[in-house]
Amino acid sequence: MSASEGSPPTMREVAAHAGVSVMTVSRALHDDPRVSPRTRARVLAAAEELSYRRNELARSLRLGRPSGMLGLVVTNLANPFYSQLALGVETLAAARGMKVVLSNTGDDVERERQIVSDLAAWRVEGMIVVPAGRDQSHLDSPQLNGIPVVLAARPPADIAVDCVLLDDYGGAKEATARLLASGHQRIGFLSPPAVWNSAERLRGFRSVMEAAGIDLDERFVRCEQRDVTAAERTAQELLALTNSPSAFFCANSRNAIGAYRAARGTNQDIALSCFDDFELADMLGLSLSVVSYDPAAIGRESARLLLSRIDAASNSKDGLPPRRIVLPTTVVDYGPEADGRKGCPAGASAPSWRRSATRPGTP
Repeated sequence: MSASEGSPPTMREVAAHAGVSVMTVSRALHDDPRVSPRTRARVLAAAEELSYRRNELARSLRLGRPSGMLGLVVTNLANPFYSQLALGVETLAAARGMKVVLSNTGDDVERERQIVSDLAAWRVEGMIVVPAGRDQSHLDSPQLNGIPVVLAARPPADIAVDCVLLDDYGGAKEATARLLASGHQRIGFLSPPAVWNSAERLRGFRSVMEAAGIDLDERFVRCEQRDVTAAERTAQELLALTNSPSAFFCANSRNAIGAYRAARGTNQDIALSCFDDFELADMLGLSLSVVSYDPAAIGRESARLLLSRIDAASNSKDGLPPRRIVLPTTVVDYGPEADGRKGCPAGASAPSWRRSATRPGTP
């Protein structure tokens, strides 16, 4: 430790400890041939004794070199969806020898704005952001001195950037169509307060009901449940109605678990369908379909787009228009007569994210 209590040692202190100049320390640490092996050994020994570590970030900033860092900004680190997404990003970043700086906004646009500003000041080479709201002006590349940005899971609003999305609309349509094919017409829709993903899932649900000529009871559409407890309470209210729903389509697994708990307390035979494959979904013993997907694939695809932008910028060839990638979903059936694989391609085993101990949440 340095003479300054609690602060890391400096290069000047290493020089004093080794009895050489600061310039000699700098040269020795960078294997400069002008430093003799004996002097270099003395400098390295002094650095080791003082626990001195070079500040590579400061050095890259000073020299104007690439930082070797990518920023990843998500809305809720408690959600397993984002840990899987981060793993996908890190896989491609590590293959390029780059580090990922992970930050959480809590779905707060102002916090997101500050985080993005900090990442830009640290000279990250690019950012992958799950945007917290529609005000995305701070994510426009010209506002960030040309740092490329890719949006993940939610689309751009009035900015020209690449994005990687789930087929929320198509997945909801397929899941709702399966409920109708099973004979259900009184279907409740449960979701958290509207973000883009939930709104797209509701749009898919409504489109199928409308195409089937079913007059949807608007009392059955409830979009305010953020957690399992609230979802259970709402489902109980709906199940207590005359001509109550015989099935629920839930925009995320938290709403589905709440609906399951509510249905378990009745004598009604309730079918469930939801976005998100969740742990123990195959153990509930009821008719359940889940819209499954791979969050890590969103991370990998986002990183691929971002790295291609970084490469193009370094070669002064970045004239590509914004790219929009939509990844597919798969409906998987669980229940007494299902094996948890329906919906997989023929001959395929369940995807790795479905076999893992922790299944993803929703974006």
